[in-house]
Amino acid sequence: MANARFKSPGGTHDVFPPGVQQAQSTSDVKWVEDITKWHWFESVARDVCRRFGYDEIRTPAYEAPDLFRRAVGEGTDIVNKEMYDVVTDKSRDRYTLRPEGTAPVVRAYLEHRLDLNRPVHKLFYLASIFRHEREQKGRYRQHHQFGVEVIGAAGPDVDAEIISLAMAVLGGLGVTRLTLKVNSVGTPESRARYVERLRAFAEPLLPEMSEDNQRRFRENALRMLDSKSARDQELLADAPKITDFLDDESRTHFDTLQGYLTELGVTYEIDPKLVRGFDYYTRTAFEVQSPDVGAQSALAGGGRYDRLVEDLGGPPTPGMGFGMGIERVLIALQAANMETPEAPALDAFLCPLGAAARGAAVPLLAKLRAAGLAADMDYTGRRLKAMFEQADLTRARYCVILGDDEIAKGVAQVRAMRAEGKPQTEVPLDTLVERLQA
Repeated sequence: MANARFKSPGGTHDVFPPGVQQAQSTSDVKWVEDITKWHWFESVARDVCRRFGYDEIRTPAYEAPDLFRRAVGEGTDIVNKEMYDVVTDKSRDRYTLRPEGTAPVVRAYLEHRLDLNRPVHKLFYLASIFRHEREQKGRYRQHHQFGVEVIGAAGPDVDAEIISLAMAVLGGLGVTRLTLKVNSVGTPESRARYVERLRAFAEPLLPEMSEDNQRRFRENALRMLDSKSARDQELLADAPKITDFLDDESRTHFDTLQGYLTELGVTYEIDPKLVRGFDYYTRTAFEVQSPDVGAQSALAGGGRYDRLVEDLGGPPTPGMGFGMGIERVLIALQAANMETPEAPALDAFLCPLGAAARGAAVPLLAKLRAAGLAADMDYTGRRLKAMFEQADLTRARYCVILGDDEIAKGVAQVRAMRAEGKPQTEVPLDTLVERLQA
């Protein structure tokens, strides 16, 4: 239909300039739609990463499908149900939209031989993540993630640093209602012994479990512990604990990590059922949860992946990292009614009245910008009252009014939009820059 309006795809959202969407939005997650909140999150995350010594990396939005199948695991929900595969029209090559952030970073590390540059790389990213999931509050088919990765360091001191970095970002944003859960999933060898016992425990209970968990039992039994079904969790309440099957090195690693977290003043809980949704995890796994996001309570989560580089064709190289859902953090902050910084305001908004004033406003606007002032002007020729309303929407500090009389006298009327009563002063054009800077 010629008059049909397009809508954003399901499970996605638009993000608007400040003041544009908020007034008429009926969404219960307004902060997700406000670019000011995104800029604030990103600035806090970047500042924490700077202080912790992490550098930014950017990878493509799509990769070869086998990268994720080999990294994340064939028996995971991400690979089985959630990946977006794309076929190009001409070459018929297949690609997968990025469903998680770690595998692309490791691919870049290997492809460009970053190991030759330095022994340990500390990296962070801000990226779009794509998963075909059931839409609900805090879960989007395209969501955005802040993540960090350390490649080349194996000790529990790195684990403690990464966990404390995640907590520092959330703390810097003002998120206070948090629960940090930690666990150790051991090595692939110790995990295999545990899975054998888990399967023996779960098999008699299978008829009562969800179809998803019955499939997981066949394909990847450890993933049963990830089930979001309350009934599944009830049935598995007395299941064997993976921490009882740890090898000696993993046990020592986990005990040392707990000691570091205690010394750093990081409060945590041990959750033996926390295994996360990826097959590449070894030893440390952790998750940061908030009650303010609804059913999708995890704000951040990650763990150690000491075999992943090798699984993707590289030399044995340890790794550790996490991903943090930006939308979920913003939802938690909105629920907590946090005070946030205001969006940057314009220094001046020019209000030209008539053709002659508009001709003078264009070079004046360029002069203000060249002097480092944030400035804009009205381009519509509306009435002065409407220009003032537009200036208020842009949070301008001053309106600079130009009419025929002002042009003739070489002055402008400067209206203080933030002051009580909005007083107006006549200022010579040749001193306007200095007055506005002052």
